Amino acid sequence: MNIVCLDMEGVLTPEIWIAFAEASGIPELKRTTRDEPDYDKLMRWRIGILKEHGLGLKEIQETIAKIDPLPGAKAFLDELRSITQVVILSDTFEEFARPLMKKLGWPAIFCNSLEVAESGEITGFRMRCQQSKLTTVKGLQAIGYETIASGDSYNDLGMIQASKAGFLFRSTEQIKADHPEIPAYEEFDELLAAIKAVL
Repeated sequence: MNIVCLDMEGVLTPEIWIAFAEASGIPELKRTTRDEPDYDKLMRWRIGILKEHGLGLKEIQETIAKIDPLPGAKAFLDELRSITQVVILSDTFEEFARPLMKKLGWPAIFCNSLEVAESGEITGFRMRCQQSKLTTVKGLQAIGYETIASGDSYNDLGMIQASKAGFLFRSTEQIKADHPEIPAYEEFDELLAAIKAVL
């Protein structure tokens, strides 16, 4: 039994923090897991910048409401879900993901949650578990699934390397150079064909 595990941002949707950096005019917020492998450090840094600028969940959700999935993402996901089970494994947060999941036809997603004050200030975050993508893939394997994984960032490498097949999708030149053993694709039809070949 197979299950495909996909990253969300950069694979199916634009990067939320990059979109918010552009909307808010705060270029420092463009830093993502493509640039910073330590997610905990990255999120604490982001929360500090939001506090400094007096921005909270409401402002980020207003940006997210205007974001659409990447062109071709929904058709790719629909076809993939018609032939195998699929789950999205993301380090994003429920409070960010919901509007995007609606636009993608409500696929299953495992992600994290934010701690938000009554004022709307983001005060912290709760991760589902340590190394959430790798831990989830190992959990799925423990209950009888063979996993196939795809993502674009440093925090996807664990789940990709632990799976029976794994692929980089629209990743950085640096990550591709550091991991030449992982097949890398740029188009949804290429990724779909690669996944179908190992199902």
